[in-house]
Amino acid sequence: MGRSVVLSPMGYLEQVMQAAREVNPAEVDALAGAIEEAYHGGRFVFLIGNGGSGANASHLCEDLGKGTLTDFRGQKRLRVLSLTDNTPYILAWGNDTNFERVFVEQLRNLAGPSDLLIAISGSGNSPNVLRAVEYANRIGMRTFGVTGFNGGRLREMVRACLHVPCDDMGVVEAVHAIFFHYLVDALRLRFQGEGDA
Repeated sequence: MGRSVVLSPMGYLEQVMQAAREVNPAEVDALAGAIEEAYHGGRFVFLIGNGGSGANASHLCEDLGKGTLTDFRGQKRLRVLSLTDNTPYILAWGNDTNFERVFVEQLRNLAGPSDLLIAISGSGNSPNVLRAVEYANRIGMRTFGVTGFNGGRLREMVRACLHVPCDDMGVVEAVHAIFFHYLVDALRLRFQGEGDA
């Protein structure tokens, strides 16, 4: 994946800031709205990704599950799960079948219509992510992509997308993380005062 030559920390920071400025704010708001809709509907939110995007999926899952709470005892919880985190399960499917199936097979066990799948892929072309989105679309899940570069096939397959138009994978992943932290702050305010269901 692309790597730009960065001469200083400030130069790198400016590169990240420029990429963040080019993101369509409506796409960020649409992702927040999709998560909020799943929350109010009692639906699951599943997150997937590979490498740095997998780490971002794990991080966002933790933040959405805990960081959106203002009342640990009585507040309604978001049902959220990162499918990147069950290492033995992933290795079993990857070893016994193939790596393209590590996410879709988990969705077959856990997901239902109207659940939300957030598929994170900087390139937009990760085969295991694409297989999962194909399945999710087929069973009537809501699918939301989070991409970089030109968006790849993922951008065309999902129902909605948050796209970072940048050709540097590190910058793309950094911008994803920035907007994921924004989502948590925004959703914390929206969920505040929601009683336990």
